[in-house]
Amino acid sequence: MRMTGSQIVAEVLLEQGVDTAFGYPGGTALNIYDELYKYSDRIRHVLTADEQGAAHAADGYARSTGKTGVVFSTSGPGATNLVTGLATAFMDSIPVVAITVNVPDFLIGRDAFQEICITGVTMPITKHNYFVNNIDDLEEALREAFKIANSGRKGPVLVDITKDVTAAVKEFVPQPPLELKPLPIIDKEDIIAISKMINAAEKPVAYVGGGVIASKACATLKELIEKADIPVVNTLMAAGVISYDNELNLGMIGMHGSVAANRAVDQADLVIALGARFSDRVALNPEKFARRAKIVQVDIDRSEINKNVIIEKCCVGDIRDFLTKIIPMVDDKKHLEWHERVIGWKSKERIVKSPECKLHPKEIMTVLSDMTDDNTIFVTDVGQHQMWAAQYLKHKRPMKFITSGGLGTMGFGYGAAIGAQMGHPKDRVIHITGDGSFHMNLNEACTAVSNNLPIITVILNNRVLGMVYQWQTIFYGERYSNTCPERKTDFVKVAEGFGAKGFRASNIEEFKEAFNKALGESGPVWIDCEINRDERVIPMIPGGKTVEDMIID
Repeated sequence: MRMTGSQIVAEVLLEQGVDTAFGYPGGTALNIYDELYKYSDRIRHVLTADEQGAAHAADGYARSTGKTGVVFSTSGPGATNLVTGLATAFMDSIPVVAITVNVPDFLIGRDAFQEICITGVTMPITKHNYFVNNIDDLEEALREAFKIANSGRKGPVLVDITKDVTAAVKEFVPQPPLELKPLPIIDKEDIIAISKMINAAEKPVAYVGGGVIASKACATLKELIEKADIPVVNTLMAAGVISYDNELNLGMIGMHGSVAANRAVDQADLVIALGARFSDRVALNPEKFARRAKIVQVDIDRSEINKNVIIEKCCVGDIRDFLTKIIPMVDDKKHLEWHERVIGWKSKERIVKSPECKLHPKEIMTVLSDMTDDNTIFVTDVGQHQMWAAQYLKHKRPMKFITSGGLGTMGFGYGAAIGAQMGHPKDRVIHITGDGSFHMNLNEACTAVSNNLPIITVILNNRVLGMVYQWQTIFYGERYSNTCPERKTDFVKVAEGFGAKGFRASNIEEFKEAFNKALGESGPVWIDCEINRDERVIPMIPGGKTVEDMIID
């Protein structure tokens, strides 16, 4: 059947099982958008406030559903607005396919209106990208984009199509999705060696990252740690991999990780890193990280091995495949003394409040956890509120805590919450943000209102740029350079201006009442929570330091 390039784009999306996409139209993309109109009964397109919001929405959709996120944009500024979203997905290994439309091929290289070499711009922040200026190359590029995005270590892929290709005609032959690249074959000798290390360990710790979620290995991980009695610490990206109430779960590790998690890794004799990359927010001083332990690293990406921390033994492969093969070789045993020790550290965790505290972040997170069910998806922006959410929410299941880890993108949250809500229309999505981050993305309220999405946005409002303010308090002699913007934004009025509902809370009872009302609304709600600017994210290990330098009060 002969089809235009635009029809081919839509047909390939259907081949790949895509039923939802995000984006923003523009001149060069009109042929594709005209086709999306005709395919609207099969592909739902969500119009966002801008392309960055669309990229974050595709990302949030992918993180929460496990499917590939898809985002469209026009050329020039439309394409460049995707950059932050693509970089966010790249750093966190999230499968997203971005489809941009450039100026016609005969105008390429002539500085035409809204021309930009978006493949050149995004080369360092995508797994791969394609420039398609010939209709004969279109199908292959699109199909390979989905294959690459989901093979091995997942990530974003961009396909840039010239406008003339979207109008050109060729014969189209439907095909099933391409098979993903085969997983690395795990060396049996590696499994044997690592199992012996686990069986010999007296103080083992499993250090788990987002790779465990990507490989769908959470249940298998639980089987291993419970069989071998191995305490678990998680990165920010792995919240919920093991339920918070499992006694082997010591919580988050790193700069703002728990005392128990950080001390356990410091005192361990074996650290088993699974789908984690020893980032500078975890191994703040790489030379002294887990210095008493032998370190085993299991990762699907060979380039991560020995990149940040020198390890004793590695295994390149899929996490679930590795766990499935090693569990039968691991002894069923108990580490009673070690278990008692780490549980002791866990029981001594405490909350630090400022003298003027009327509404503490932990109280908010407790209410959010206790008044919602296990299907609730929590999405954050970046800053103090993000760390409080990571520390205090009762994480029970994977893919229910959506946050920007590697890039740390302020402005990520509302778009990602929209994507998550589109992917889970029957579940509750809670967007947790700070007043600094929210000022970067509150424009997406129009998207939530237009689509009547029941997203509840909880704004931890301390009227400062909290995380940087905290650093200036501790390390810069309280010289608050450009962290106290003195904004007068009335979030309740702004919410109403967008067509959403708005509430305020200055103490925990007011918050409970507001949140209960928000749960009864069918559309978007904002709750402006008054937080003291002197509340800090504690514990904290300063950059480049070790557990001995941890600030706990």
